[in-house]
Amino acid sequence: MDRDRFGSETGSTERSSGGGRVRVGDGVLRGDGESQARVGMDVATWNGVRDVEAGAGAVGAGAKHWDQPHIDSGKTTLTERILFYTGRIGAIHEVRGKDGVGAKMDSMDLEREKGITIQSAATYTRWKEHDVNLIDTPGHVDFTVEVERALRVLDGAVLVLCGVGGVQSQSITVDRQMRRYRVPRLCFVNKLDRAGADPWKVIAQLQEKLKLHACAVQLPIGLEEEHRGVVDLVSKKAYYFEGKDGIDMQVKEIPPELMEEAETKRLQLVEAVAEVDDKLAESFLLEEDPTEEQLQNAIRRQTILRNFAPVFMGSAFKNKGVQTLLDGVVNYLPCPSEVENIGLDLTKDEERLVIGGSPSDSLVALAFKLEEGRYGQLTYLRMYQGKLKKGDTIHNMTTGKRVKIPRLVRMHSDEMEDVESAQAGDIVAVFGVDCSSGDTFTDNNVKLSMESIKVPEPVMSLAIMPKSKLAMAQFSKALNRFQREDPTFKVSLDPDTNQTIISGMGELHLEIYIERMLREYNCETEAGKPRVNFREALTKRSKFDYLHKKQTGGSGQYGRVIGYIEPLPEDNPANFEFVNELVGNNVPPAFIPAIEKGFREACNAGTLIGHPIDRVRVVIQDGAAHVVDSSELAFKLASLYAFRQAYSGASPVILEPIMRVDVVVPSEFQGSVIGDINKRKGLIVNSDQEADDVTVTAYVPLNNMFGYSTDLRSMTQGKGEFTMEYLKHDPVPQDLQKDLSENFTKARIMH
Repeated sequence: MDRDRFGSETGSTERSSGGGRVRVGDGVLRGDGESQARVGMDVATWNGVRDVEAGAGAVGAGAKHWDQPHIDSGKTTLTERILFYTGRIGAIHEVRGKDGVGAKMDSMDLEREKGITIQSAATYTRWKEHDVNLIDTPGHVDFTVEVERALRVLDGAVLVLCGVGGVQSQSITVDRQMRRYRVPRLCFVNKLDRAGADPWKVIAQLQEKLKLHACAVQLPIGLEEEHRGVVDLVSKKAYYFEGKDGIDMQVKEIPPELMEEAETKRLQLVEAVAEVDDKLAESFLLEEDPTEEQLQNAIRRQTILRNFAPVFMGSAFKNKGVQTLLDGVVNYLPCPSEVENIGLDLTKDEERLVIGGSPSDSLVALAFKLEEGRYGQLTYLRMYQGKLKKGDTIHNMTTGKRVKIPRLVRMHSDEMEDVESAQAGDIVAVFGVDCSSGDTFTDNNVKLSMESIKVPEPVMSLAIMPKSKLAMAQFSKALNRFQREDPTFKVSLDPDTNQTIISGMGELHLEIYIERMLREYNCETEAGKPRVNFREALTKRSKFDYLHKKQTGGSGQYGRVIGYIEPLPEDNPANFEFVNELVGNNVPPAFIPAIEKGFREACNAGTLIGHPIDRVRVVIQDGAAHVVDSSELAFKLASLYAFRQAYSGASPVILEPIMRVDVVVPSEFQGSVIGDINKRKGLIVNSDQEADDVTVTAYVPLNNMFGYSTDLRSMTQGKGEFTMEYLKHDPVPQDLQKDLSENFTKARIMH
């Protein structure tokens, strides 16, 4: 077999159709032309690239769910089928590794044991004449940053939903992430073989809960045990998936018993697309039946513009509907040249500009994920523009450093395949590059930086230490690695107790890292009880006028600062703002950076409970300096003490993380569940009845959610399940603030 430039075999197999290249996850499409596309799935995210005359594109798939495997949407299972039908793997293996192998994209032992995806994994494959990059990402909210960085580099997405569970809390989170990065999407209603599956209910939820202009492009042929295939409403054909593993896709006429329903659903589809597409609207108003090509082009136009979301159907586990979904990726999601990627011009005060996306332009690439591998740091790059070859020298726009690329690879889960070059639209990985996630690389012919990802702040912490002092070196090595790989995992030292504190997005997040320390570094640890990451905040303006003066013989210290502090508005994106309103030279300009640094450091720990202070604006209006004794250190200390002086007058409050909690229970337990949420000081915001189940949505303080899983099982006889995700920080009640402050003061006195 021949091999293409990515190192993949270009000979045909029973399930792949030669021609171009298609990447699933986060990739590029390429074929006879220079086009690409990427696809991504939440929990299991995939990006694809396809070959279109226009250029390259990306596709991503999003899903939902917390840690209840039986209500998972099936993203990793779907990814496994995609790799199988495209000829990338030779056999299907199931999630949880029951057959001793496990799904290809879940390469970590912990993932196979728990049946969840913990780390995103990338691969690439081919479908028909297109290359597809695929990234499998976690669905659990604790690992949401993996979805965040996958969607950041995607040109399209597939939102995977359970045909029974429908839209759940994590679906809403992923939808919000897709909107943040302006990612077009398809929707795939999975698990139609399960009892209670109802794709029309799910579509209604997409319209009501996610406010999507969504409509079915397929009609299921049977549901639950009778699910045999799908009717394509665009082509007016029925698709059946026969043979071993559904490999034999049969295209037939629509069954007579479904003809009337198919005509009705197709009319609904045409009407839905005509609402947002002017060209199709003309035909619709003239009561003309659009051709397959006209309807397909209209769906594609509006999907790329994010005005429409086509809904596909099937059952990945039962091997039905996957091939037609891949056809949808090729037909409806954009190639990279059709996506408007925004860069920041570093020569013009970060002015926003559109990246061209051509392989012939200057190199622009974004480092979106880091891993520590056997050969050092592995950096995942999304190529936005230009070409990159093994041995090239590139420039880090964040640090200004020049870096040589000794090795260039494409990833297939945990396997690496060496390549000589990559170009716009590709997803590749490089070794030997010292950088951080979010850094932009160019060939230095352009001074551009790509917009970075949004990284949420940790909401939970716990103290941890190795059981043996002999393991301290491995302990430190593990923590350093995990911090570099995961920007939501933070490590700090408690100044009062001298304990190592790890912080993350939830209990599962921290438990996984503790388990990985034991398995990967042979480091057994002792952990304290989880504790909530409180914050502090100002509620009003408070003035300061502080003089720091110290004389110890020789040069002393002298610095005076005058101004005020106040809370930032809620809609301000910054967490700290320093405003210089100085007039004249009472304070020499050379000391301004030291003053700002002092105030920033003061915000790292408030006086109420020693936690960081949120949303602070500092305004410096005047001050004084001494010709001999003033120094950067003097003004930095003056700023620190000035902030403490003003802080108590700003009526500070303690903020606690509030979680959005969705509880699904049989209706007979509704009263008990709502009563328990009220005891936990939760606010009930919604209650939906669906068949025999009730979904209760509430906002509950995280500090009151410890042990909830056990309590829910007890009060619902094991029939209840819940998901939980971070919503916001809100002020705690006054009595709790008093208790927390007193406990903090006592602890400091004891130490």
